[in-house]
Amino acid sequence: MRGVLSGFAAIWAIALLGYLLARGRVLGEHAPTVLGRLVFFVATPALLFVTLSRTSLDRIVTGALLVFVAATVLVAVIYVLVARLVWKRAARRTTIGALGASYVNAANLGLPIAAYVLGDVSLVVPVLLFQVLLAAPFALTVLDLASGQGRPSVRDLLLLPARNPIMVASVAGIVVAVSGWTPPALLLQPFELVGAAAVPAALLAFGMSLPGARPLQSGPESPDRYLAVALKVVVQPALAYLIGRFLVGLPQDQLFAAVVTSALPAAQNVFVFALRYQESETLARDVVMLSTLASALSMIVAAVFLT
Repeated sequence: MRGVLSGFAAIWAIALLGYLLARGRVLGEHAPTVLGRLVFFVATPALLFVTLSRTSLDRIVTGALLVFVAATVLVAVIYVLVARLVWKRAARRTTIGALGASYVNAANLGLPIAAYVLGDVSLVVPVLLFQVLLAAPFALTVLDLASGQGRPSVRDLLLLPARNPIMVASVAGIVVAVSGWTPPALLLQPFELVGAAAVPAALLAFGMSLPGARPLQSGPESPDRYLAVALKVVVQPALAYLIGRFLVGLPQDQLFAAVVTSALPAAQNVFVFALRYQESETLARDVVMLSTLASALSMIVAAVFLT
């Protein structure tokens, strides 16, 4: 319980600082966009390279991870079906909404919760790997393709991963981990210093986007917003519980881990991706904001009934 509350307190403290900086016009009106690009192109790749290069790969595939992946894919599919078939949303807007409904905050909130609630930080590492190596690259590829003109060639498709710094850094980190080579501290130190800025910079950018925000205000994106938040906060952890208990038969500790990681709120990276592609920034911001508030209750309920 304390881990859930302390994790959320840290998030909102940094976001509040970003809000105050924006209100005081300390960094200028373009600061959220600049910080978003810094996080996407520089800080996050550095953080992922260092993290993945030090990850032991023998504990990646677990029952809890399989349940988390199943719940994540199901809620993303539900969102896409509703957005595309019922509301006729464009591909880029649908992708941002689907990320908001399923892409969890496994880094700056997932890590402290794994440490204080689950008692093992390594339980959230597989979730990070799944999102970084599969979910994010797939979504970013869709956004890249939808941003282009005309039908992409095979060469364009093959070169997409090489143009994405997050994918390149993730693959490089995995290669180092698999090779067994331990890079010298002098080599890793610059990556560590730059990567340490990823989470606070993303939270500051998020907080700077809040002045004037009306997350409950009615508008053309209201249905998208509420569907994404409901799927993220209620449906995803519920699916993880049902799949883990009745289909997979997970032990109690793994079931708790699957439900808690599924109940994590939408990651601020969803907002960073929206800034990067200049698509549905308001939708991404509102989903991150509302799910971060509401998911605290979901995780508290999970902690009460599953421990």
